[in-house]
Amino acid sequence: MQILAKILPYSQIIVSVILVTTILLQQSGAGLGGAFGGGDGESFHHTRRGFEKFLFYLSIFLGILLAVLAFLAILIKAKS
Repeated sequence: MQILAKILPYSQIIVSVILVTTILLQQSGAGLGGAFGGGDGESFHHTRRGFEKFLFYLSIFLGILLAVLAFLAILIKAKS
């Protein structure tokens, strides 16, 4: 249990950096006008394909993994 307590913070940092990178790599579909309710005529449904789909699913997986690691850190801290 001690080795897990030592490795856990580093794994959280690594997962969070990869998560931020995958989120930043995703293509932004809405511009500044879309944020304020305006549109540029691109209000059609967009299907993710290829690398964009991979990044989307990877970011979901990494978000869940980060939440699990945080919950595990809470359990380890409460136990000691």
